[in-house]
Amino acid sequence: MSATKRKLAAHLRGLVGRAIEDYAMIGEGDRVMVCLSGGKDSYTLLDMLLSLQRSSPVKFSLVAVNLDQKQPGFPAHVLPEYLASLGVDYHIIEQDTYSVVKRLIPEGRTMCSLCSRMRRGALYRYAGENGITRIALGHHRDDIVETLFLNMFFGGKLKSMPPKLVSDNGEHVVIRPLAYCTENDIARFARTMEFPIIPCNLCGSQENAQRKQIKNMLQAWGREFPGRIESIATAMTQVVPSHLADANLFDFRGLTRDTQVAEGDIAFDRPELPFALGTIPVVSDLTD
Repeated sequence: MSATKRKLAAHLRGLVGRAIEDYAMIGEGDRVMVCLSGGKDSYTLLDMLLSLQRSSPVKFSLVAVNLDQKQPGFPAHVLPEYLASLGVDYHIIEQDTYSVVKRLIPEGRTMCSLCSRMRRGALYRYAGENGITRIALGHHRDDIVETLFLNMFFGGKLKSMPPKLVSDNGEHVVIRPLAYCTENDIARFARTMEFPIIPCNLCGSQENAQRKQIKNMLQAWGREFPGRIESIATAMTQVVPSHLADANLFDFRGLTRDTQVAEGDIAFDRPELPFALGTIPVVSDLTD
């Protein structure tokens, strides 16, 4: 392994380890299901968790699970062969969600919402039937920031993808160990590892998807204003409810001159941004 590859792997592994520790994502004896799509993010997630499993004092087991959605031309042999070569415990769920989505969603409309619900249902069902205690997804820092803007622009809510959550039915704990990792670093790592990437013919190919519009906007900001995306990601970990407008989070009606508020007027001063969700240490000597 080249020095560049080792540094990049160590960089990502450190960020994944920090996210797992910060949010108590994995504990002793957990059975972790790694949701593997065949894309760069999930391959990187699996590689990082396998590496941490070997070195961590916390003992946990892994199973890689792929949902074969029966997309036309899907190379069904790729993931089993790759996982077998690693000696990883794995399972392939076969469910024709592709035909259902194509039948129900009119041509030209985005398929993400329905596809996501059906995929989540299949994975949750497998987890419930097989003693899974943690469901690991490959969403990274940029996915989290994009989701923040998607909800603000199109949903009127200030929310995003949390690094750790409990499913609506209370039965599953979902974790995102790549929460501190940038998409650019993951893409570079995937290239150096030569993962057998499988393209998606559903949501990933839709140019009019709202997420793709947000991604383009953020990438333009990143080029024009270096550090802006890091600041946005950090802001999600530095929330000040008294300086927003949600009366369910802060008692504005009961606010008087005697109320103690943490930041008061200083919330409008220029902030110092410590390391958090998006403030990733720069590794300047990593090259492709």
